[in-house]
Amino acid sequence: MTSPSTAGNPLLVPAEAFVDYASIRPEHIETAIRELITATRSTVEEAAACTEPPTWENLVEGIENPSEQLHRAWAIAGHLNGVVNTPELRAAYNDCLPLMSEFSTWVGLHRGLYERYRALAAGPLYAELSATRRHIVHLALRDFRLSGVELEGAARETYARNADLQAQVSQKYSENVMDATDGWTLLLTDETRLRGLPANVVMAARQAAQAAGEDGWKLSLHMPCYLPVMQHAHDRELRQTLYRAYGTRASDQGDPAFDNSEPIESLLALRAEEASLLGYADFAALRLETRMAHDAPQVLDFLRELAARARPSAQRDLEELRAFATARLDLGTLEPWDVAYASERLREERYAYSDEELRPYFTESHVLKGLFDVIHTLFGVHLEGCGATAWHPDARIYRVLDDRGQELGRLGMDLYARPGKQGGAWVDSERSRRRHGNELHIPLAWLTCNFAAPQNGQESLLSHDEVITLFHESGHAMHTLLSRVDDPGAAAFAAVEWDAIEMPSQFMENFCWEWGVLKSLTHHVETGEALPRALYDKMIAARNFQSGLQTLRQVEFALFDMLIHTQSKGLSISAVLDTLDQVRREVALLVPPAWHRFPHAFSHLFAGGYGAGYYSYKWAEVLSSDAFAAFEEHARPMADGTRDVFDPDTCRRYLDEIIAVGGSRPAADSFQAFRGRAPTIDALLRHSGLVEV
Repeated sequence: MTSPSTAGNPLLVPAEAFVDYASIRPEHIETAIRELITATRSTVEEAAACTEPPTWENLVEGIENPSEQLHRAWAIAGHLNGVVNTPELRAAYNDCLPLMSEFSTWVGLHRGLYERYRALAAGPLYAELSATRRHIVHLALRDFRLSGVELEGAARETYARNADLQAQVSQKYSENVMDATDGWTLLLTDETRLRGLPANVVMAARQAAQAAGEDGWKLSLHMPCYLPVMQHAHDRELRQTLYRAYGTRASDQGDPAFDNSEPIESLLALRAEEASLLGYADFAALRLETRMAHDAPQVLDFLRELAARARPSAQRDLEELRAFATARLDLGTLEPWDVAYASERLREERYAYSDEELRPYFTESHVLKGLFDVIHTLFGVHLEGCGATAWHPDARIYRVLDDRGQELGRLGMDLYARPGKQGGAWVDSERSRRRHGNELHIPLAWLTCNFAAPQNGQESLLSHDEVITLFHESGHAMHTLLSRVDDPGAAAFAAVEWDAIEMPSQFMENFCWEWGVLKSLTHHVETGEALPRALYDKMIAARNFQSGLQTLRQVEFALFDMLIHTQSKGLSISAVLDTLDQVRREVALLVPPAWHRFPHAFSHLFAGGYGAGYYSYKWAEVLSSDAFAAFEEHARPMADGTRDVFDPDTCRRYLDEIIAVGGSRPAADSFQAFRGRAPTIDALLRHSGLVEV
């Protein structure tokens, strides 16, 4: 690999500067990472060897400058690996992965640095630190212990090797899912097989075939294609074909080159070994050291209580769906590839509307304008395009400004699905807010989705579910961009407990159901009309359609996750699948076929940081529902019979006590400060329609 000069490397700009993404080349990555690792190692050694009494300045701040640049460069490399994955970029990223893993492990095992932190915490200057800085030191000492710093001899070496292997195996798992998804297509030459599909999906399939030099319609497993097929294609065999392809991705049932069976086994064994080395019974016990939840039994009790609350509603949902599929659709036995299709038909009949009927109203430009208006009303900030170059022509970058025009941060948005881009939706942080002397380094974040791209000059049209996804991710983005915490160690993504990190994102979803908000989000692509009130009323009536089944599905995933991680040793892939079967017998009403391989593409668990943590979605939903209930309690009635939930004082308190404080204190304390009490499950049950009336 040819190494560019340091001066021409966009990843080596000063910490306060912005990166020119368009100029980054794969060959820049290794040069930057190696140079920054060397600089950071030197600074760490210097801070650890310092003979003066430890202070915040000579210890914590002393290693922040090079560390900030290193982790920023690596965050950018990881982001590019997820959104513009080319063979060259993947190779560069994978070449650096062991370097970063080894460096991270080295820091975590650095006994000298650990002892300096211990001395700071025990010294006379500790009491003079702010509460935020004391919290950062406390978290650092905890993380040192959980990084194996107190291990000796062979155990220390084993831990270091384990950490490196986990990083590599997780990356391989992720690559297998991406490659298996990108590698599967189905070319149709009979247009009648596409009956029922929305026109934009048919058009996209036609364009995909033409781009490949083929005649017909090319379908894929990317969500803008897969989900509409499952929901709307009348051709049952077509639904079955895509369902099987999607459900066997990256498994022994698909292309063996992408089989994730071995990576799953390896990761579970490595995680169990890591926990054992650190003195924990299992990986879940280790992970829960850094969570709001106290232990695995508490999590399991929470999940099982939620399943019990949801089960009666879910049973009614399924009985109604089966009866409808038999009587109205002549489907006979309701198969797994029929569920989404039959559900959409039942929704259309019962509520006289479909998701696709809504799509023409959600034009991308108006959805973004409406989202930005909500963000302004809630938080008092504006988003405006800044013309900076991004990593792909589809991506755009916005400046986040307060009402005085001061720039608080920057947000990159990359909304469309494409080959070489990881599926799903997420937010990553490039740089956290940091005050360095008289300089303020503003935070930078990326919001990524996988919506259908614009076609034939017409802007992208979103489903209501996609609008909810966009609002969800914007909640994550605001959590980091609107921080008032000047120390990166207490930034939201660095310090908020994992089972609370979803709270601000799930909170934002609630606004997608408010009439005043929906009017501002909608603009019919042909007529320009806002969403009619009659159609909105149908949406509200259908809001909790099959919420019992949906809740059980999330509980199923979370229970499976927790049970495979409460083992003292790793599991074989057959034992993993047996565990999933056991969970389904306990809580599920809809069970996939025996050949289905859900774990093999469950990237949250094996490549996304949610191992022993998937319960966090429901745990945080308790917090977010209860937080939104405060807005409901202070809502102002409107003349049209609806409500204005944007009470200024409640908005201000939510910003001050939840968003702006980041991870400067435990999440439970932040919730208590906002709500005046501990959270309860009542609002979640009410919002989900699981309260008996």
